[in-house]
Order: sequence, then C-alpha cells, then structure tokens
Amino acid sequence: MKSKVDRDLRLLTNFARIYCDNKHASLDKTIWRSSHLGLSENSREKSLRLCQECRDLLEYAATKRKQCPLDPKPMCKKCRIHCYSSDYRSKIRNVMRFSGTYMIKHGRLDLIIHYFF
Repeated sequence: MKSKVDRDLRLLTNFARIYCDNKHASLDKTIWRSSHLGLSENSREKSLRLCQECRDLLEYAATKRKQCPLDPKPMCKKCRIHCYSSDYRSKIRNVMRFSGTYMIKHGRLDLIIHYFF
C-alpha cells in the first residue's frame, strides 16, 4: 500500500508537470526523475521535462511535505501551520489552482472527491 506521503508527492509531481507543460511551454526544460523525491521503492520511475522554476518549486514542496509534523496531515489551505515561505506559497497555490482545474476539466473526478473529503 502506498503511503500518504508518496501519494501526495505523486500528486505534486503531476500538478507540476501539467502546470509546466501548459504555462512554461517555451522555456528550456531538462529531464527530471521522480526518484529525486525519494518515493518508495515500489513506485514506478517517471521522467519528466520541467523548467528550472518548476523543478525548484517541486523539490521545495516535496521537502516541506516530507517534514510535515502533523499526523494526519490536513490540506495545506486548512493547516494551522504554514511551513512554506510566502513566495513559494503563492507559487504552489497558482500551480494547484491551474492544475487542479485542468485535471477536473479533463475528466479526473477523483480530484473532486479529494477536494471535498
């Protein structure tokens, strides 16, 4: 069974990929592997092409997620402890807003369930 941290990191990776593909299509991108997040061994290796800004944001968000002291972890927007710096917090909000809307518009109903429950 996947841990909640692994699941959250996979979702962050998908959100970063969608955002970068759509908002930063003209920027130079390099190959980035999901193993850089330290996902569990049973996860499938994924290679992504991300711009430097999205790579930095994803690595920052992953680090903060792994260090979260709360168990169970609430959604960040409902958390009483805000561990992101204000710049990164604004950036991740934009990524989540764009990518979440994009995924819902493209048939990902499981995200609606995640949002409300």
